[in-house]
Amino acid sequence: MKPMIEVEQVVFLYKNNEEEITALNNVNIQVKKGEFVVIIGHNGSGKSTLAKHINALLLPTEGRVKVKGMDTKDEEHIWSIRQTAGMVFQNPDNQIVATIVEEDVAFGPENLGVEPKEIRNRVGEALRIVDMVEYSEKAPHLLSGGQKQRIAIAGVIAMRPDCIIFDEPTAMLDPSGRREVINTIKKLNREEKITIVHITHFMEEAVEADRVIVMEDGKIVLEGTPREVFSQVEQLKGLGLDVPQVTDLAHELLKDGVELPKDILTVDEMVMELCRLK
Repeated sequence: MKPMIEVEQVVFLYKNNEEEITALNNVNIQVKKGEFVVIIGHNGSGKSTLAKHINALLLPTEGRVKVKGMDTKDEEHIWSIRQTAGMVFQNPDNQIVATIVEEDVAFGPENLGVEPKEIRNRVGEALRIVDMVEYSEKAPHLLSGGQKQRIAIAGVIAMRPDCIIFDEPTAMLDPSGRREVINTIKKLNREEKITIVHITHFMEEAVEADRVIVMEDGKIVLEGTPREVFSQVEQLKGLGLDVPQVTDLAHELLKDGVELPKDILTVDEMVMELCRLK
């Protein structure tokens, strides 16, 4: 089976005051259909630039990006690519265009020329998936940040994408809003079988992914399962990144001679291991 996303030897250069900056440096990634991939890295690492390549908002200076076999440099495929790979950004206010929630969710399908009856079905289904049906007739500006972001996600779902790229969707939210959005992302992947590429700088959001990719200076520097990546505590800290708090605690206890696995990711795992030691 062909990968959902193929990033092949991608280089992306841009000019800043006549100086040429390399934002992506020979990046290679494949994402399988149905996979949940998290890309982490601090600001300037290239992760958001990569996200915009998957949706054809940016085109490679060198190399290729293919979405479901379609080359992003091929202009005739641009709309099909953007329909296949939807995108959710940091600030939901930048994606909400209507004064009523259900009208906002309908905006994308309407622009695709979907029949009115089918639009109603899609809007209802999308609001159900993000648990926002009861807010369908509310004004978006009255909602919390987490609720607004779930409406932005519903608007993308209504366009029936195979894949959704989330570009730091929780960066502007409080902890409860972050939880709402992360639970929605996990539900989309597990129940709706949508391929997820989630860009974040919150390490805890990567714990339940299938695969974690770490970027630094436009390159991939680490890749693997969450356990494989987050057990590299010293390397991640050397890159200026955190690790999940529980993993960090396990690392410190290990240094003090406590016999714990170095790949603990959750509080429940930590409690089980500490009980075993007793």
